[in-house]
Amino acid sequence: GNAQALTRSLSAAGLEAYYFPHESGLYKVRFGDFPTREAAAVEAGRLSARGLIGEFYIVAPEDYSIARPDSSEDGLREQLVITAERFIGVEYAWGGTSSREGFDCSGLVRAVYDLNGLSLPRSSSQQYKAGTPVPRGRLKGGDLVFFSARPGGSVSHVGIFIGGDAFIHAPGTGRTIRRDSLDGFYFRDHFSGARPYLD
Repeated sequence: GNAQALTRSLSAAGLEAYYFPHESGLYKVRFGDFPTREAAAVEAGRLSARGLIGEFYIVAPEDYSIARPDSSEDGLREQLVITAERFIGVEYAWGGTSSREGFDCSGLVRAVYDLNGLSLPRSSSQQYKAGTPVPRGRLKGGDLVFFSARPGGSVSHVGIFIGGDAFIHAPGTGRTIRRDSLDGFYFRDHFSGARPYLD
């Protein structure tokens, strides 16, 4: 819809943009990280003058979950799971385009973390290499789970663990974001490991 079209327009203008389902029930589009509020306002004003965006608001670093005074690791993990669950059913491609690997699963996990004030590397393989391994039996909500196309091969897919044996991921081109089981036939055999980014 409109959010997807706006995301594509902003991406075509060279901005890293994505759309997401907000708790209000509306879809919102997020773009850019800027060093100051003023720099963000200048860029938003420029895009508005070009007719690419209408109304906008600027989110300050202190507005994110991680910056809240009452933020704990458990509370942040819960927010990551809640954010990921809002994406279920959304047809989603980072920037409205497909990546080298097809549907961009790493864009989903980046968006979920980003919306809570945390940054992740761009690709699933970079996310896998940058994190510290955690055994499957010690997974917690919000951890990233990784898979390879061939058992034992290089990492090519990532999702967000939400508890039990479940994770949320963007499964492939033209398909919607969904919940799956780590014990499912494919995922059990192609599981490559997990990484926490909150420890």
